[in-house]
Amino acid sequence: MLHSHLPFYRKAGMWPFGEESFYECMTESYIPLLTILDELYEEGIQAKLTIGITPILAEQMADEHLKQGLEKFLQTRIEAARSDEERFSPRGKMPSPDLLHLARYYLHWFESIYNAYTKRWNRDVVGAFRHFQDLGAIEITTSAATHCFSPLLATDSSLKCQYKTGIDSYKRHFGRAPRGCWLPECAYRPADDKRAGIEKWLYQNGLKYFFTESFVIKGGQTVQLRRDFGPYGSVQYIPVAERPATGLDTFEAFFLKDYPVAVMGRHEAGGFQVWSAEHGYPGDGNYREFHKKDDVSGLHYWKLTSTKTDLGAKELYSPESAASRVRENSDHYVGLIQQTLTDHLKETGEPGLMMVSFDTELFGHWWFEGMAFIKDVIRKLKNYTAVTMCTASEYLQSYPPTRAIELPESSWGSGGHWQVWLNNDTEWMWPIIHDAERAMEQVAVKCQGAGGGLVGRALKQAARELLLLESSDWPFLVTTGQAKQYATERFNDHNQRFNDLLSMVNGNNIDETKLAAIEEIDNCFPDVCPKCFQPATE
Repeated sequence: MLHSHLPFYRKAGMWPFGEESFYECMTESYIPLLTILDELYEEGIQAKLTIGITPILAEQMADEHLKQGLEKFLQTRIEAARSDEERFSPRGKMPSPDLLHLARYYLHWFESIYNAYTKRWNRDVVGAFRHFQDLGAIEITTSAATHCFSPLLATDSSLKCQYKTGIDSYKRHFGRAPRGCWLPECAYRPADDKRAGIEKWLYQNGLKYFFTESFVIKGGQTVQLRRDFGPYGSVQYIPVAERPATGLDTFEAFFLKDYPVAVMGRHEAGGFQVWSAEHGYPGDGNYREFHKKDDVSGLHYWKLTSTKTDLGAKELYSPESAASRVRENSDHYVGLIQQTLTDHLKETGEPGLMMVSFDTELFGHWWFEGMAFIKDVIRKLKNYTAVTMCTASEYLQSYPPTRAIELPESSWGSGGHWQVWLNNDTEWMWPIIHDAERAMEQVAVKCQGAGGGLVGRALKQAARELLLLESSDWPFLVTTGQAKQYATERFNDHNQRFNDLLSMVNGNNIDETKLAAIEEIDNCFPDVCPKCFQPATE
């Protein structure tokens, strides 16, 4: 399971946070993922990956402004590699055969990405993923519209609108209804005396399954895991209170008791081997160093060397050595998968499920060689083992759950609870979100007869701003500290726009110029329905 998500970056800054983050992930993760799906399919291998694409990411992939920006970004990378080729040539300003080799490597690599995007996929990445789903090579799951932290929302109307908007976006982009869902941050809240569990909103929208962490299924505690890839490493580890062992394991899927929605838990060892910075494959010293870039071109010319090596002491990167390590690491991972499932079969007499889930951006963006690793693993599983790769829906069709389970409050954040999103640094955000939720409910009831026109447009835009305000990305980025100011400004901007729009509607005085300016910036979810925010009458 590859979970693909980015915040809404459109027209919200460029660098170090903003559109360039989108362009980098498109270049290094999403387009290379399409390439390996295509190459495997040409070999007669259906990858059978389950790929989550959050609605807010799909909206950005399909946006014309960002399509043009990605083309320009790739062209600047190609020009940077060409300039470095000249700079490192025998007659250049910094002659170096090793750096010249790397500059040529990057020139070829960026040109291949550009050609894949503009020619092979005709700038339509969403359509390309849809194509492979239609072929049966992958299954695409959805999520809440803007990746909200579902358990901390105050109103059921917000939950309803988050998931309904996400479903509607999926249908528009992929031409069918989704079967599965990635709960944002794997954040789950069980039912209590006042509210239903999160699965209610999945079930009511026709979703059949979601994913969770190993400890949620098995009991006990989370494993303290260093994820020094992306904005994970700076979060303090405070473990959730230990639960008694449940006697269950992640080798099967389970139904939830209140609603017939299935849940699958991540296999702990299989995830650890790839996620861990200290013990996992991406920490190998031969792989490319993410953080060190050339002062002139911004290209990555160094290898990790070791996780303890200072940036100034990093050694030059060798694509050939890295490719060799990919082959060795994929051999090891395939062996781990085969042995794990073989042992389970011998012990139980039953075939077992091994579900591993990761952020897609780990592969390619943070771990440059990661997509080649995925391709090698899929090919070797198909050609050399008895392991069957299947999508989540295919597994559930072949092995429907036979047991029900009750899940605790949980997430895949550090410690396994909600602390990453609700803590001393972020607690100020939630009353603002909750006030906005209730205000949206009130105006949705007050203006339920509003159709088109300026009032209808303002209501729809207010709905978009509330969805964006509810994104889990803002408290996450505040907590990790790597983009605290940016996330705070984004949060406040969406709240201000929301309040301005509601003031217009409630005062029956729509400033069309201001409304049009906001619509032009935050243009996601064209079919969002403000009526969705009306309180439930049941």
